[in-house]
Amino acid sequence: MLLWIAFPVIVKQCSAQVTVVNSSTCGCFLTNGSTPTYYSDRIFFDFRPLSQYSGVPDLLGEISETTKAVASSDYFSSTHWTDVWSLQRWSNKIGKGDELRGDASYLMLNTWNNVYIEKNDGGDSPSDTFLTMRTSRQKAFQSVAEFQSAEANYKYLSIRMLSRTIGSPGACTAMFTYRDTRDGSKVQEADVEMLTGGPKNKIQYTNQPSYNGNETFPEATRNGTLPNGSLFSDWLVHRLDWTPDRSVWYVDGQETANIEFQTPRDASRVHFNTWSNGGSWTGKMLVGGEAFMQIQWIEMVYNTTTESVMSDKERRWAPGGVLSERATTGDQCQVVCSIDESDTAGEIALLWDSAAAHMFAHQGLWRWSTLTLPIWSLVTLSLVI
Repeated sequence: MLLWIAFPVIVKQCSAQVTVVNSSTCGCFLTNGSTPTYYSDRIFFDFRPLSQYSGVPDLLGEISETTKAVASSDYFSSTHWTDVWSLQRWSNKIGKGDELRGDASYLMLNTWNNVYIEKNDGGDSPSDTFLTMRTSRQKAFQSVAEFQSAEANYKYLSIRMLSRTIGSPGACTAMFTYRDTRDGSKVQEADVEMLTGGPKNKIQYTNQPSYNGNETFPEATRNGTLPNGSLFSDWLVHRLDWTPDRSVWYVDGQETANIEFQTPRDASRVHFNTWSNGGSWTGKMLVGGEAFMQIQWIEMVYNTTTESVMSDKERRWAPGGVLSERATTGDQCQVVCSIDESDTAGEIALLWDSAAAHMFAHQGLWRWSTLTLPIWSLVTLSLVI
C-alpha cells in the first residue's frame, strides 16, 4: 500500500518505535484522524494526582450563598488554573426581573461550589482523583457548573477529555467551542453534548445554531452512537477537532461524526458545563436529583489569532507537570510532534525532526514531513492501493 501526498512524493510503509520527547522539543503538533491538521501550541491538564485538593463541598440550598460561593479548593484559585480557565457565576435570568431565557422552567445558577476535585471511589478508574462538575435540583432553583477558557482567541483546535457522565435524568453535560453574539442566530459553536434523560449510548454533535426562529437545520447536527457498545457513563476519551473546513468528533479514537455545515470560522472560547434549566432540551430534574460530569484529564492542541493564549512571561507549568507549549515563531515548522501516538495520556511523541522529506508509519498511523510545511495548512491524503 502506498500513500500519495498532495505533492508528488510516494513512500513505502515501514515500522518505527514511538520516541517520547519533552514538550520544549516540539515546534508544532500534527493530529491523526480523517482531517490531519497542524497546531502551534498544546496544553494538558491532569486531574488524576490531586488528592491534596480533594473534597466534595456541601450543596448550597439558598440563592444568595450559591451565587457568592468561593472556589472549592486552592487549586481553582491557583495560577495553574486561572491562567487558562475561568469558573462561571452567571444565571439564566433576563435583567433584574423574574423572566428566564429560552424555555427554561426554573432558575439556573452557575456556582463555583459545583466544580471540585473528587477522590476516586475505587471503581473502574486507576486515577486517584478527578475533576467533578455537578448540577443539583433545589426547591427554588437548579445549581449548575461551568468553566470557560480565559482567552477568546482560539482559532482551530483538537481537544480531548477522558470523562464520564452519570446521575439523574434532566441534565446536559458538554464540551464545546463558543463565540458569543447578541444575535442567537449568529452564534458560532461546535459542541459535544450528553443528555442524562436520553439513551446512554447516544451523544449529540452540533455546529450551532441548529435552528433560527421557526426554522431548523438538520444538517447542523448528528445524533451519534457510541462505538463498541459503550455508554457515556463509561470512562471514554471524547475528542472534538475544529478545523477550517469541518468539525470532526471521535470517541476512544473512532470517528463518530463529521459536519461541514456551519463550521465555526472566527476565534472562540472553549467551555465545559453541566446544567439543567427544566426546558425542552434537558428536561426537568426532580427536586433532590443530581448529575455529574467527571473528568480525569483535558488535552488540547490549538492555534490562536495571536502568538499565544499566554505571553511567554505568563507561561507556567500546567497541572500534572506538563509545560504549556511555546508558540512557533513564523509560519514554518520542522520539529513535528504528536499527542496521538502514545497510549499514555500526556505523553508527546516525536514524528520527525528534519528538514529533509521523509515519512514512516507506526501501528497504522502514517507520519510524514516535507521541507518546512506551514503549520496551519491542512494535509490532503490519497491512498493508492
